[in-house]
Amino acid sequence: MTSRAPSPATGRIARGGKAIYGAPLGILMLEARFPRILGDMGNGATWPFPVLYRVVSGASPDKVVMQGAAGLLPDFIDAARDLVRLGAEAITTNCGFLSLFQREIAAAVGVPVATSSLMQVPWVQATLPPGKRVGLVTVSAGTLSPAHLEGAGVPLDVPVTGTENGQEFFRVLIKAEKDDMDIDLAEQDVVEAALDLVAKNPDVGAIVLECTNMPPYAAAVQVATGLPVYDIYSMITWFHAGLRPRVFG
Repeated sequence: MTSRAPSPATGRIARGGKAIYGAPLGILMLEARFPRILGDMGNGATWPFPVLYRVVSGASPDKVVMQGAAGLLPDFIDAARDLVRLGAEAITTNCGFLSLFQREIAAAVGVPVATSSLMQVPWVQATLPPGKRVGLVTVSAGTLSPAHLEGAGVPLDVPVTGTENGQEFFRVLIKAEKDDMDIDLAEQDVVEAALDLVAKNPDVGAIVLECTNMPPYAAAVQVATGLPVYDIYSMITWFHAGLRPRVFG
């Protein structure tokens, strides 16, 4: 009697261990009610890849931007760990001011972490010719402290302008004066801040937008200033490319 040889293994083994698949990037969200238009980090349709969201309860824009996120680190760490348990392979946040927590969150979750658009400043600076430097447009220049800059590796003498004196952007996002937003006025606020930055600092050769709600206006800023403009969208598309490199061939 002839024995039958075992069937060859196919090699098609699906690996388990996570709750959610196909969305390797987790985004920690502030708790807010303003509209998240296309281009905003909190609009899922902004991204050309799936993402996981987790809202950090009690982390309002006012608390994070105006009050230094005091007492919120444990909440952000817990939320980041939840995202990792769900399946996130890297973590980011939807507020550039969370550079304050870059080291602590990265140490706590065991996956790559990029908390702030500000982290691009050293990269962008390396691209500029001698005599040119990066400038920042932020939602709140008055509360963007040396600690925020240090957390992202940004030189403390970086030129900065904010939107605090604008008509719409700061009033809606930070002061929460209303739920609706006039998009044209918000764009005007961001563009005017960028123009003020360049007018006061003629050595600025590129702009980084700190606020994750500013990408919808990045193209208008580039047209108005004639300078390269980088934001959370440019950073996170780069960040994600390392998680899922393109397969050629």
